[in-house]
Amino acid sequence: MKKVRITAIRQTVYSDLMAKYENPIQHTCDVRMGEEWVSVDGQCPSGLCPSAWDSMRPFVEALARGEGNFYDGWMQNPFSAMISCNDGFRPVSFYLEVCPSDDESEAMA
Repeated sequence: MKKVRITAIRQTVYSDLMAKYENPIQHTCDVRMGEEWVSVDGQCPSGLCPSAWDSMRPFVEALARGEGNFYDGWMQNPFSAMISCNDGFRPVSFYLEVCPSDDESEAMA
């Protein structure tokens, strides 16, 4: 199976929705923009938000199996996906991409 890099790209905050619908909470998302994880064998990387993993898991698993080209050409890189977590108040967008294999990395050098 292929390794899949997961990168936190952007977080959006909907303060108006939070004020109208959310109960005040003490602790929110710990993800930092630019933070990266690597999924090995399609498994959830240590330290990744479990809720975010629930949103991206099917895509990570498919990429790890060598699948891609989701939604018939949605992404410029067919072996990638842009997935947001399911927090409707402060969603984080994650870029998923297949890591080059060791053989491919050596060929690029």
